[in-house]
Amino acid sequence: MVLCKMKEIRDGVKSNKISSSESISSQPLVLDIEDFKGDFSFDALFGNLVNELLPAFQEEDADSLEGNGNISGNDALSNGRSTQTQSSPLFPEVDSLLSMFKNSCSQLVELQKQIDGRLYNLKKDVAAQDSKHRKTLGELEKGVDGLFDSFARLDSRISSVGQTAAKIGDHLQSADSQRETASQTMELIKYLMEFNSSPGDLMELSPLFSDDSRVAEAASIAQKLRSIAEEDVGRQGVTMQSTASRGLEVAVGNLQEYCNELENRLLSRFDAASQKRELSTMAECAKILSQFNRGTSAMQHYVGLRPMFDVEVMNADTRLVLGDQDSLPSPSNVARALSSLYKEITDTVRKEAATIMAVFPSPNDVMSSLVQRVMEDRVPKLLEKLLVKPSLVHPPPMGEGGLLLYLRMLAVSYEKTQELAKDLRSVGCGDLDIEGLTESLFLDHKDMYIEYEQASLRQLYKAKMEELLSESQLSGESTGSIGRSKGASISSSHQQISVTVVTEFVRWNEEAISRCTLFSPQPANLAANVRTVFTCLLDQVSQYTTEGLERARDGLTEAAALRERFVLGTSVSRRVAAAAASAAEAAAAAGESSFRSFMVAVQRCGSSVAIVQQYFANSISRLLLPVDGAHAASCEEMGTAMSSAEGAAYKGLQQCIETVMAEVERLLSAEQKATDYKSPDDGVVPDHRPTNACIRVVAYLSRVLEAAFTALEGLNKQAFLTELGNRLHKGLSNHWQKYTFNPSGGLRLKRDITEYGDFVRSFNAPTVDEKFESLSIMANVFIVAPESLSSLFEGTPSILKDAQRFIQLREDYKSAKLAAKLSSLWPSS
Repeated sequence: MVLCKMKEIRDGVKSNKISSSESISSQPLVLDIEDFKGDFSFDALFGNLVNELLPAFQEEDADSLEGNGNISGNDALSNGRSTQTQSSPLFPEVDSLLSMFKNSCSQLVELQKQIDGRLYNLKKDVAAQDSKHRKTLGELEKGVDGLFDSFARLDSRISSVGQTAAKIGDHLQSADSQRETASQTMELIKYLMEFNSSPGDLMELSPLFSDDSRVAEAASIAQKLRSIAEEDVGRQGVTMQSTASRGLEVAVGNLQEYCNELENRLLSRFDAASQKRELSTMAECAKILSQFNRGTSAMQHYVGLRPMFDVEVMNADTRLVLGDQDSLPSPSNVARALSSLYKEITDTVRKEAATIMAVFPSPNDVMSSLVQRVMEDRVPKLLEKLLVKPSLVHPPPMGEGGLLLYLRMLAVSYEKTQELAKDLRSVGCGDLDIEGLTESLFLDHKDMYIEYEQASLRQLYKAKMEELLSESQLSGESTGSIGRSKGASISSSHQQISVTVVTEFVRWNEEAISRCTLFSPQPANLAANVRTVFTCLLDQVSQYTTEGLERARDGLTEAAALRERFVLGTSVSRRVAAAAASAAEAAAAAGESSFRSFMVAVQRCGSSVAIVQQYFANSISRLLLPVDGAHAASCEEMGTAMSSAEGAAYKGLQQCIETVMAEVERLLSAEQKATDYKSPDDGVVPDHRPTNACIRVVAYLSRVLEAAFTALEGLNKQAFLTELGNRLHKGLSNHWQKYTFNPSGGLRLKRDITEYGDFVRSFNAPTVDEKFESLSIMANVFIVAPESLSSLFEGTPSILKDAQRFIQLREDYKSAKLAAKLSSLWPSS
């Protein structure tokens, strides 16, 4: 065992720990247990054992290494060994070493036995001590358990004693309370007998009831006596015991009289202290007065005497808000005045709140009473003079502000009063429903608000129309009849549609919608009011644009009447014909002017509708969407309202086409000559220029339709130009039926058709383009030789019917007997 230990702890032992003799041969090695303690090193032990026995070997080995520096270590060792072998044995001390090792092993075995014995003894001692320790711990645990049981019994005992003591204390407290109650009852009976002595006799009362320093105690006792007496009187009244009842009725009467006198005395003291700002005295009186009807009289008395409710103050409010009675109040000035006044009221209430918090035991009730007085007395008296509801049957004229002034005043008053309510709520108003109280102030006005809004919008529209009519009349008077002879100003006296006016309609409506939002917080009610107000706008725009279009149509009608007036027969003198031609020119100028005026009206009408649609999308839709069906219904109403204007526009556009075609026909009749298409010098170089009539017509159409291209858009433009193109095609076709054509005339006609076709191509109407292309093909019937006519229609059979009419206009139709030659093309004829 010791050898094993030696191997484990061999590093670090100091060499001076070993005990050995100076000579191993003369004295044996003695090992001690103490040598193996501390820093033990087996290498040091072994070295000390053998170093003394091997000194000669170590010296020879060292010399051999020094003498053969260039020879390797293995060769030197081999040479040394061979030398030793030849002279003496290799290890001469081996026997001594073996003897020493055997001695050491014996000593080590002996040392192991000694250590094992010591370990055995130590184990026995440890086991004995452990057993003794366990026994001691067991005894200690039993003792601790006993202590815990003792403490539990002690705690239970203490708890029992405490409960008993508490019960004794409760009994003592109850007994003391009963004693105190009995004593107080005796005192109350004594005082009750004093009040029951005789009716109205308060002179024989105890000093308590007249001592000003004991007023609080007197008030408390009087209230108790009064409660007892009244309760007994009520009970006796039921049981019909009249004797006791009469006695207590005397006490009740005397107590009532005393309480009234005491309450008045306290109120007088409270007023005196209030004037001197003695808050402590006021608080004392208020506390005592709180025993009388919960202090209602004190609260009402305090609120009623506030200077802010004086008549002079309320009259000053009216003067501040309404200003000079001889001038109309301005809503903006009223708004500023209300803001200033309501701020003053809020500041006053805030100051009163500080006093109320310091004086009254129930400040919230007093604040509720004060704010209620403000909202039921001071504010209503001001609003009564500010908001005078006008008559709907006989509304005030616009010169006096009209209904709009009332609505603006109502909105300003409502908004500012709501702000006042919020401010007073932040200052404090107890449990008062100040929002509901504010709404009740305007309930009478809000009930008929939407009717006033509608009537106001109608009044504004009527006044605007009267203003525009007056301006139109003044303009007509100033211009007089200048240019009337030329017919250029027939429609100048007619009032034109103005987008600015429609924008003003929308502005009125926006203002009305803002009031709807203010007065109608509920989504359903708001949507209904918004629809009503928006319908007013639709009616106004519809009526205004429809009347404007009708006025523009009147110009077209007047121009048509002028044209009819100057239509002459064939047998008239040259002078009359010249005068008629001049008048026809004037009528044509009037028609062109009316055409432009109507196109301007249509354009402005479209712009007006776009403004209304944009206003609906931006402002009205969001207010209607929360309510199912409201948005769709308004869209339908908008379409219905605009239908009348659309009808007037459609009729006017038809009149415009009639006007244009009438002028085209006049130009064709006046400018087209028979020689244009039947030149006497046929066969000479043909004239490839358009005819004068064609040039005039295209120039007129280009000039007059410029307004249509600008005014019309989308499908309206396409439909108008398509209809005009078809009418132009038909009119030209009928016009050419009046003339006879030779080949050079056919070429001239084809040139005219090309000119017309180029112009109508700007219409972007494919059907019209096709018709003029067919006319161009049709013109070939005048150019080709008679024998080639049949082949002309081989690729275009659709024009056979019209071709028959045109072929009959050929100069050689009869001479060439074309009817017989072409009979196969029209068998039905």
